[in-house]
This record gives sequence, structure tokens and C-alpha cells, in this order.
Amino acid sequence: MADTREFDLVLFGATGFVGKLTAEYLITAAPESAKIALAGRSLDKLTKARTELGPAAADWGLVVADCTDEVALAALAARTKVVVTTVGPYLRYGLPLVAACAKAGTHYADLTGEPLFIREAIDQYHEQAVATGAKIVNSCGYDSIPSDLSVYQLYKRSLEDNTGELEETTLVAWLKGGVSGGTIDSGRAMMEAIAADPSKGSVLAHPYSLSPDKSMDPDVGRQSDQALSRASAIDPSLDGWVSTFVMAAHNTKIVRRTNGLLGWVYGKNFRYREVMSAGKSPAAPLVAAGVAGGIVATMAAGAVLSRVSVGRKLLDRVLPKPGTGPSEKARDSGWFTMKTFARTSSGAKYVATFAGEGDPGYKATAVLLGESGLCLAFDTDKQPELAGILTPAAAMGDALTERLRAAGMTIEVARS
Repeated sequence: MADTREFDLVLFGATGFVGKLTAEYLITAAPESAKIALAGRSLDKLTKARTELGPAAADWGLVVADCTDEVALAALAARTKVVVTTVGPYLRYGLPLVAACAKAGTHYADLTGEPLFIREAIDQYHEQAVATGAKIVNSCGYDSIPSDLSVYQLYKRSLEDNTGELEETTLVAWLKGGVSGGTIDSGRAMMEAIAADPSKGSVLAHPYSLSPDKSMDPDVGRQSDQALSRASAIDPSLDGWVSTFVMAAHNTKIVRRTNGLLGWVYGKNFRYREVMSAGKSPAAPLVAAGVAGGIVATMAAGAVLSRVSVGRKLLDRVLPKPGTGPSEKARDSGWFTMKTFARTSSGAKYVATFAGEGDPGYKATAVLLGESGLCLAFDTDKQPELAGILTPAAAMGDALTERLRAAGMTIEVARS
């Protein structure tokens, strides 16, 4: 990519809730010499957002572009090395920006948790992005960097120890934080798309729906994202119960796509799933069962309601609105810990820990997305040479891991 581009990084959606948090993080984390711009639909709102960021952002550029304006998006992509976007739901609004970046050879990072969007991006723009050298990196927030980098680092450690390929691998999530209105709206966008075209439901249901080569998909039997069991069944060190993790259906597909993009280096017997801790109180089994059943019921009800206008109006009334989020105090009080337990083909056992402070969907995600953008802009010599529609681990690997450790996150692997 030419060094003559006007900006190193453009933050698209800078006036939204998560966009503002990401901009605030970039103020503290970007090099002083970084050329950054804020982008969005309204010049007035962009000017206000830049002013609120303080003197450190006074020289940042402002770029006006609507997510549906292909001409404006093409001009935006041509001016910068990297675009970081928080404008979702991506299934509704994201593909024109992917198209612009793929054509211009511009690197890109988003926060999507929408497999339908990623599948469409792969089908329409992967080959073009490969040809231009663009890294189009999806899911650079709590969805799905902790999952993706944890398994990647497990693979690196097993390779270093020469203990064989990864086989049975399970992530257990502990967290304190809320679900954003944007996350809810992304789920609704997918439900509405499936209501309009039921054949798209297979993308959500199939564990390898984001595979880069379906002929190479491992045949390891059923891999369900539903869970309800004692935690000790995963590892003897764990107490209590585990249940379905609401983000598992997306994260597991990202991790499996990474394996495929890297040439199935994790192994053809790699089985992966994610669960969430329900605690170890006497009520834990009931909590776990309630969570597992509630997720299934919510998805079913959402799919039905999305098909009719009265249902959509009801969802509008009861669900959090896009662009909304918790207070600063609530964001600061959040945290997350992910432990991924793996067994290799030689019988060796490992556990990867990925932990961070702050509400995972907001404060931590701003760090994850911000560092992803900075990594794409400034660490190209440390990254794999892959291009196309990529995952965080396949695109940035150790370079992003090093950045996130420096940003205060815990990422470590131990042999157990």
C-alpha cells in the first residue's frame, strides 16, 4: 500500500456510542505522528465529536460519507491505509464499505458478530481483496478476538513443544457486562434476513459455514453450540456448571475459519466449542438450564416476530436501542476472563487465559478494535502476508497479541 495516503486510519461511525469510545482510546494509544480522521454522515456531529475529544484530536481530519453512498465510500477508502468501522448492523449497512476497501487495497476492521454478513463478504469480495492486498478483518471486538487469539496461541505453544495437533478444545467464559443495542440490532438484522430467505438459516446452523474451502472441512461429528453440564467435565480444576454462551455460535465459526485460512494447522481432528460459567452456587444448575433454554427461546421468538410488522414494533419497544450504552461507571466495573482448555494428539493438555478489564462489549471492545486498527496501520511487517476476508488471528496473529498485552490485557498459555 502506498505511503502517500492522506491518513493512516479513518474511524467510520465516530459519532456513535462505541465509535466515540474507540476514538477516546485512540487518543491515548495512537502514536503522536499518526494521521487519523473521523468519518460519518454529518459534518456537524463529526465536528462536535472531535471537539469533545480535546486538543489531542484537534488536527484529526473529518470525512463525510454515508454508508450507502458508494462514491463517497470509494473516496474515503482511497485516502487511508486503514478503515475501522463501528457502523452496523453490518448486514444492513456494511457491504458497500467492504467493497470500497477491497477495490482500493485498503485494510479494514469491524465489530460484526453476523455470520450472514461475513459469508456475503467472502462470496462477493474475498478474491478482489486478495488481488489488491487488502486485509478485510471481521469481528475485532469481544466478538471474536479473545476466542480467536486464545486458540491461535494454544496452537503456537503446542508447535513450540512439539506435542501434536489440537484436538478437543473448549473455551469457558466468565464476564460482567451488558449487551449493547447494536448487538441486539445485529441479531434482529439476521433474523429478518432469514425470515425473508429461510435458506440463509444454514449459515447460522452449520459449524463450517465460514470455511474457506468446504471440501477440506474436518469430519469430526456434531459440534453443537448448546451446552448444559458440570464444569468438571471440561477440566477437573473447574467447579460448578456451564451453560450456552450467547456468542458461541459466531465465535466458533471465526475460530474454525482461522484454522482453514492457515491451512488447517490446528489439525483435522480439531473440535472446538464455547460455554459460559453459570457459577457454583446451589442454584447454578437452574441458572445454567435457564440460560440455555432462554437463548433457544429468544432466538425462536425473535425469528417469528421478525416476520411480521407488529412483531417488529414490539421488539422496537422492548429491546435496547442501537447507539445506546451503559454509564462510564458501569463500563469501568465490567471485566471478562476466558479460559480455553485444549488437548493435543499426543495427550498434552494446555490452558490459555485471555482476560481484560472493563465492560467487554464497550470499554474492552474499544481497546480491541482500536488496537486492531493500529496494528493494521503500523505493524504490517510483523503480520502474516495473507489478504482477503480474514479473521483477527489469521490477519494479525502475534502482532496483535503483543499489542493487546502492552495495552494491559492478559494473554498467556500454560501446560497443565
